[in-house]
Amino acid sequence: MKDSSSTTLRRNIGMPQAIALYIGAVLGSGVLIVPGLAAEMAGPASLLAWGFMTLLILPMALSMGLLSAKFPNAGGVSHFVTLAFGPKAGSLVGWFFLMSVPIGAPVAALTGAGYMTAAMGWDEPARITIAAVMLAIGLITNWIGMQVAGKVQIAVVIAIVAVLVFSFATALPRMEVEHFTPFVPHGWMSIGQAAAILFWCFIGWEAVSHLSEEFKDPQRAAVKGVTIAAIIVGILYFLSALATVGTQSYLKGGSSTSLVWIISQPLGRWGGFIAGLTGLFICTATIIAYAGAASRVAYALSRQGYAPKWMGRLSKQYHTPIGGIAFLLLCFVTVMSLYGSGSISITTLIQFPNATFILTYIGGCAAGIRLLKGSRLGVTISWISFLATAAVFPFTGWAIGYPLLITLMFILIFRLKHKQGITGIKDLSNEIYDGQSTKSVMNIINP
Repeated sequence: MKDSSSTTLRRNIGMPQAIALYIGAVLGSGVLIVPGLAAEMAGPASLLAWGFMTLLILPMALSMGLLSAKFPNAGGVSHFVTLAFGPKAGSLVGWFFLMSVPIGAPVAALTGAGYMTAAMGWDEPARITIAAVMLAIGLITNWIGMQVAGKVQIAVVIAIVAVLVFSFATALPRMEVEHFTPFVPHGWMSIGQAAAILFWCFIGWEAVSHLSEEFKDPQRAAVKGVTIAAIIVGILYFLSALATVGTQSYLKGGSSTSLVWIISQPLGRWGGFIAGLTGLFICTATIIAYAGAASRVAYALSRQGYAPKWMGRLSKQYHTPIGGIAFLLLCFVTVMSLYGSGSISITTLIQFPNATFILTYIGGCAAGIRLLKGSRLGVTISWISFLATAAVFPFTGWAIGYPLLITLMFILIFRLKHKQGITGIKDLSNEIYDGQSTKSVMNIINP
């Protein structure tokens, strides 16, 4: 008899690991850049946008947390959409997410490596090398298992939180009341424009839903874990924005390096190094979370027959989705090779996964509206998240073409598979009807 443990994922993600994975998935490199950009757009009034988005973060997080608690599955959002709207819609959403990470993860790696190389004065080959190492760390930790990946994530997140809290503490003595006036220098519309940019800082909760099958206690880790993570992320973002506005660092160090300027003030050259290291840690945490999620999606899609069988293979030693990890490795090598050869820029790469990530989230929220009908809270927060996300989708621009291409390929492959299935049935029927071989029929019925 075959050991079921060799074909299933291990439940080894506890509460601390779940919280760290949620934080790592959402708290991206934007925390170093976006506070300055928002302040440049709306001035001190950008804090209103941050406050609004900090309140919105909880329903966005809980909508995914409640679904993960009720329907823990490696398919994550893909599984939720399958339950709500059928297997075709669910598998398509799964492919949206799966094809986002092969581009999004290298972009995160190059961004994090860029912080470090800029701080140290290193050249582009060093940036590519560091980015490749970051991607390797993300894949290896997920291959060894989520218990190890979760512990690594905890250490990385603690380091990130420590640096961000330190930057706020050092900014306090330099914050002045005068820096908050005039409060609305660019008009009230600028607050809305700033909020549109901030939205991208608060998505990512859907990624960890793909790891819910490995939660030791899905009910507790998914709901309580995501709530704690949302509060921590919201506080860290708001404090970073408050420090940026209060010190006017966005005017002194440049909007894109405002937080780096804050850290550098008390530490001099070491400040730049620490800021670069923080960027490295933040992006590594993101890669670990998303590589783990994508490899589980590949496993789930293969398990359902919507991806090649080899993508559903599990490691015999660690019971981790080695097939999905191998798929990501091939994609990472391809994307990094294209970037290294100069065939594509990071500016172009960064736009590709925007629409697919948003569509994945929209699909999850729509599923929540249908699947959480027994909970007034669940339906309400799903509607809030759905409307907020749908409002942002049109602003993805030409990147909408990427999910359209994925959809077209999905339809073609599905029709080809369906046609082959019908042909196989006809051939079998003809063989039985002609009575060519009783033995072959018996072999088919009872192999």
